[in-house]
Amino acid sequence: MSKELITLNVEGMSCSHCEHSVKKSVGALAGVNSVAVDLKGEKVTVEYDAEKVNLDKIKEAIEDQGYEVK
Repeated sequence: MSKELITLNVEGMSCSHCEHSVKKSVGALAGVNSVAVDLKGEKVTVEYDAEKVNLDKIKEAIEDQGYEVK
């Protein structure tokens, strides 16, 4: 198991609904261990198993919710 920790800059999140939708979509990916959302800092921190999921899939899950990953 190859644990990775990445912090992404995500624009467009402003409320608890935004936080919940990002946590739910990213958390549903196989291999994702934890998701933390910082609304004020516009950051999403994800701990994941790089052997099961890659960064592109995580970004795609966030962008599918309507937010922009920088």
